[in-house]
Amino acid sequence: MAGQRRKATLADVARRAGVSAATASRALSSRGHASPSARDRVAAAARELGYTPDPVARALATRGGGTRIAIAVGGHTAHVVNDPYVARVTAATAVTAAARSVGVSLHWLPLHDPAELVRLAESRDVGGVVVVNPTPAALAAVPRTARGRVAAIGVGSRDVPSFDVDNAGGATNVVEHLLATGRRRIAMIAGPSWLPCTHRALTAYRRAAEAASTPPRVVEGDFTAARGDRAATEVMARWPDTDAIFALGDLSALGALDALRRKGIDVPGDVAVAGFDDLPVTSLTHPALTTTTHPVEAIATAAATTLLDRHPHPPVTFYPSTLIHRAST
Repeated sequence: MAGQRRKATLADVARRAGVSAATASRALSSRGHASPSARDRVAAAARELGYTPDPVARALATRGGGTRIAIAVGGHTAHVVNDPYVARVTAATAVTAAARSVGVSLHWLPLHDPAELVRLAESRDVGGVVVVNPTPAALAAVPRTARGRVAAIGVGSRDVPSFDVDNAGGATNVVEHLLATGRRRIAMIAGPSWLPCTHRALTAYRRAAEAASTPPRVVEGDFTAARGDRAATEVMARWPDTDAIFALGDLSALGALDALRRKGIDVPGDVAVAGFDDLPVTSLTHPALTTTTHPVEAIATAAATTLLDRHPHPPVTFYPSTLIHRAST
């Protein structure tokens, strides 16, 4: 039996007509500029290929928004958009959006200006916003009229559904693993205090430590290797008998490994080290880093799909995190 014929896409129409995808979209939707010649060629190509516009993409173009999803990343400076985590979110969102002939743009959401999220959500050329590193102030600024047009990766609100890793469960698994290997003086390099979603992991760490009758030892981090290095140095200065360090973020854990190596501290002989994220590089370090998974691509895909489909979604969706035991513990 012959295979089912692939449905023609907007990109196919654009190639057949010899125009850009943007021009083809404008020609088919009658929105924006396109020359009469281009409109005729696009219409002819669509007929020849049997192309029918994706109803979701068309809805994005006509329901007060545009044909792109904006990714808004909260942070103190614009440098936050360079984080490898943001790159993973952006790539997964772009793949999801491209399947619907929808584009993606990346924006910094300044912590000092939460209203920037409102401006994005209300922009005519934005069909939906995925907020990364959301704060209560930013979410509180989102008007109810933007319901269904904003999704969060992290914490959410009554009007903004959230998608995130179960970092509390992941943190608990890491601490319990360290305890099972005989560690009793476990320090944590936490996330930045302004980021609410990291509080779940910190609370889980404190509870696991309390249950094991071990005093908590917490130093604030920011998910970077440089801060992980400084934080590990601070840990060893304040608590020299520390026998394990759990960093909420693999880059922070790698920074901690460097700091311990410089001090001549053996890992895992003297101090065990564990991270969070399971970045590909963690299997290649010396020693290879124990960590716990963070299904960023699945999370970003779910957030983007919710915006594209415009379907109601549970207010909070957590994705499990799985412990990856390697040589550093």
